[in-house]
Amino acid sequence: MKLNERSLAFYATCDSPADNAGFLYKRGERHTAYHRRWFVLKGNMLFYFEERESREPVGVIVLEGCTVELCDSAEEFTFAIRFGGAKSRTYVLAAESQAAMESWVKSLSRASFDYMRLVVRELEKQLEEMRRGPAGGCGGCRQSPASWKPKPSGPERSPERLLALPTVLPKENGCAVWNNAPGAHRLPNTSGCGRHDSEGNLRPPPLPPRRRASSSEAGSAGAATAESPSTFCQLHQRYGREVARLQQDWLERRHGP
Repeated sequence: MKLNERSLAFYATCDSPADNAGFLYKRGERHTAYHRRWFVLKGNMLFYFEERESREPVGVIVLEGCTVELCDSAEEFTFAIRFGGAKSRTYVLAAESQAAMESWVKSLSRASFDYMRLVVRELEKQLEEMRRGPAGGCGGCRQSPASWKPKPSGPERSPERLLALPTVLPKENGCAVWNNAPGAHRLPNTSGCGRHDSEGNLRPPPLPPRRRASSSEAGSAGAATAESPSTFCQLHQRYGREVARLQQDWLERRHGP
């Protein structure tokens, strides 16, 4: 990518967010006097302006192949940007406070692509360790994210625990029912057929075939159904009146005559 003064000036003054910005004192290259400049850090480029409202930067420092370190100077809160090489220039800067100096040193140290490469390598290493699982658990084998399954939140049931469950199924309205909750009311498979579903859980035994009722049984069942309330609303009204009557009797006995 080719860069010129116009493109750099546009990038320095555009509306893209800056990683850091503020006033710093910059020591001259030939003269040791410090000059107050407005600095803007974007990516790995450190721009500095004469004033905060300036439209074009005075210069730019590309933060590659350099180190940021504190230095001893007559000015307080000074730090330096040093480049490798015998004839490379060292930029000496001074902040206005201890907090500003620490903020600039931290942001400048993390601005280069070399630092980003180290961060990416460390993240890749952590991701590889997470894929391998616990250390020494599977001898360095790799487990793909698609094959990973979350562990059950509840306690696992051992075969001994399954054998201790009651052999009588729970009943609801006089009929045996199966609970679809995982691990609840699970009976051991004693038939030797080994019926399992796709996740390895035991399947419930097949329900017995329905027995057709005779004409006499059907008639008696129909009569019982006709005598009893047929809807929930009727049941609610019937027992509601009974509960209200019992509550009234209890209140009268409590307060007395």
